[in-house]
Amino acid sequence: MKPTSVKQIAKQRIQILFEQAKQVRKTNPQLAKQYIKSARRIAMAAKIRLPVEFKRETCKNCNALLVQGYNCRIRIKQKREPHVVITCLNCGNQTRISLRKKKEQMELEQNNYSNEAAC
Repeated sequence: MKPTSVKQIAKQRIQILFEQAKQVRKTNPQLAKQYIKSARRIAMAAKIRLPVEFKRETCKNCNALLVQGYNCRIRIKQKREPHVVITCLNCGNQTRISLRKKKEQMELEQNNYSNEAAC
């Protein structure tokens, strides 16, 4: 039997906690918040990042599980850079997610910089 590392165990526990939070969310939202809070603590203790899908499903401020139309509002904004704004209706915290890929952003910045240098 192959020994499992602390990080693998932490990832498994985080996944289980998020699944349980999704199941309990409607009947007991406070318990769902506790599950998310403990999943975050496990990730910090094991020094691993939370998967992107888990980050986008939770509020960083109040640890609520975000469900569109129930406790969060999702809008697409075009100012400056195109991005999605997710607003938690429990605490009012806003999360912005860029719609451009990192590589594409880097290329745009380099092109703008080279154009400015040429002038």
